Amino acid sequence: MKNKINANSALIQIKQNQLPLHCPLPEINLWNQHPKVYLPIDAFKKVKCPYCGTEYVLSEK
Repeated sequence: MKNKINANSALIQIKQNQLPLHCPLPEINLWNQHPKVYLPIDAFKKVKCPYCGTEYVLSEK
């Protein structure tokens, strides 16, 4: 069983190989709580989901 991420936790680090970013991610407990929405993290380096408020940050590594 995969560890589940709580959407209300700290920022979620996203790597370049995870792009394009969409929320919810399969690892998030609320994966079925809202429609999949693609987020423009590559343009802003940090983005917040308009549905659930989960914050993502693009890792520089």
